[in-house]
Amino acid sequence: MQLVHPAPENTEVVSDRSPLASARLHRRLTVEEVAKRAGVTRDQVEWLEEGRVYRFPSVDSAIETTLLVAAALDIDRREARRLAGLPVPPRPLDVNPTGRLVGVAAISAALMALVAFVLVPALAGKSAPAVDPVVAQAATLPKPWKVQVDVLNGAGDITWTRQVASQIQSLAYTVKKVGRADRFDYPLSAVYYSPGGRLIAVRLARQLGFVTRPLPGGSNQNRLVVIVGPQRGPG
Repeated sequence: MQLVHPAPENTEVVSDRSPLASARLHRRLTVEEVAKRAGVTRDQVEWLEEGRVYRFPSVDSAIETTLLVAAALDIDRREARRLAGLPVPPRPLDVNPTGRLVGVAAISAALMALVAFVLVPALAGKSAPAVDPVVAQAATLPKPWKVQVDVLNGAGDITWTRQVASQIQSLAYTVKKVGRADRFDYPLSAVYYSPGGRLIAVRLARQLGFVTRPLPGGSNQNRLVVIVGPQRGPG
């Protein structure tokens, strides 16, 4: 008769592990243990591991927490490069105390690369009009942090939706909500705006490479709704 031994209590099954989650599990640490070592909350560790950077009050806060978690995990330069998918050089005299700082910085850079991977607009191939109203009125438009943005999953891909939300927050906008749209068959990602909010919608749409659409109503012109469609769009 074959005996089946129960798994240890702190065993976790994690799919699509992030670099920080892989490092934590390699050390057989729980989320609570890492949070205690780093002096942060359990939620903050989970947000980083799940790529939910938009949960932090600011990008600076996310970077600071990443530094604390990476330091708590004792991630050195070589491991940081491996976790980030970068070539790992032959092992030299790796006793330099700056090595760990470089490693932590590399993990932070990997996180910010995830946050900002959609920075390049997709409208480069279109010719601009002679007078661009967004550029002409840039000084009069409200600052991004004064614009409230709801980010809704319109294609069923919550991971892609969270990445877009993190990108929007990295551009200094205030993300008020991340959730699901009324349906999952939106063919394109679009920035929806209330009456009077077209120019701020165009500004954000250009930063994301999305299109703009008017909302049927609404009274707050500083509120935008981003409905996230398929990552690659139709066709």
